[in-house]
Amino acid sequence: MSMHKAATDRPQLTVVPPPGAGRHKARGRRRKGFALHGTFRHLYISPALLFVAVLLYLPFLWTAYLSLTSYDGLASPEFSGLDNYRRLFEDDALLTSIRNTLLWVVGTIVLPVGLGLLVAVLSYDLKRGAWFRLPFLLPYAMSGAGLGVIWGFILQPDGMANQILTLLGMPGGDTAFLQDGPGNTIAMIVVWTWQQLGVNMLLFVVGLQSIPRAPIEAARIDGASGWSMFRHVTWPLMRPITTVVLGLALVAGLKNFDIVWVMTQGGPGRSSETLAVTMYRDVFVANEYGYGSAVAVLLTTITGLASYVYLRRQVGREELS
Repeated sequence: MSMHKAATDRPQLTVVPPPGAGRHKARGRRRKGFALHGTFRHLYISPALLFVAVLLYLPFLWTAYLSLTSYDGLASPEFSGLDNYRRLFEDDALLTSIRNTLLWVVGTIVLPVGLGLLVAVLSYDLKRGAWFRLPFLLPYAMSGAGLGVIWGFILQPDGMANQILTLLGMPGGDTAFLQDGPGNTIAMIVVWTWQQLGVNMLLFVVGLQSIPRAPIEAARIDGASGWSMFRHVTWPLMRPITTVVLGLALVAGLKNFDIVWVMTQGGPGRSSETLAVTMYRDVFVANEYGYGSAVAVLLTTITGLASYVYLRRQVGREELS
C-alpha cells in the first residue's frame, strides 16, 4: 500500500506546448490547403480556356492559314504565300470599304454616343424622366436585319420619305438616299443612330446614378451649375461608363454588317461596302475563301489594334488621375 500510495502521490509531469504552437499548426494546415489550391488552380480555369481556344483562337488560326492560300471552298487549299495580301493593296473596292468603315467608326461614336449622352443628361433630373426616355429605348428591341428592311423601304427612291416630302411640297422629294456614296453610308449611320441611341442613353443614365451626391452638392454650394457643372464635375465622374460606351461603339462601327447588307448589300456597285461586307461577299458570294480570309485577318487586326490603343489610353488617363 505504501509503495502504491507513493507512486500515486508522485507529481505527474505535463508537457505544456509552447505559446502559439496551435496557431502554427493551424497555419501549417492553411498553407497546405493554399498549396493544394495553387497546385490545381489551372484546372479551375481550364474549361474557360478550352472554350475560348476552340471558339476563338483555333478559327482565327485557320482563317490566317487560309489567307495564305488559294481556296474556293471545294478543292484543297493551295499555298500562295502573300499573294492575297498584295491583292488587298491593289483593290480599289477595298479602299472604299476602309473609307466606309472609318465613316462608320466616326459616326457611331459621334451620333449615337453623343446624342445618348445629351438625352441622358437632359432627362436625368426631369420629373417622370423615365417616360421621356422610353421612346428612345424602344427601337433597340429591333434586330439589325429588321431595322434594315423597314428603313430600306422608307429610303428607296419611291419610298415613304420621298413621298412625304413630295406630298408636303418640300424640296428633296427625289433625294437618292441610298444610291450614291458616301451619302448612302451616312444615311445608314443615321438609321443606326435611331436604334442605338436608346441603349447608350440607358448606360449613361446608369453612370449618372452611380455618381456620389457629395461632389455634386459641394459644387452647387460653390456656385457651379449648367455647363460648368457638367464639364468639371459630372463628366469626369462618368469616365468609367464613358470608357465602356465608347469602346462598344468603336467595335460596333468596325464590324457593322447586318444593316448594310440588308439595306444595300454594299451597293450600288460596291459604294457602301464595309470591311465586314467585303469579307462576306468575297467568301460566300464570290467563293474566294483565301482572299476573303485575308480581308478577315485585316479587319481583326484593325479591330484589335484600335481596341488596344483605346484601352491603353484610358488606362493611362486613369493612372494620371
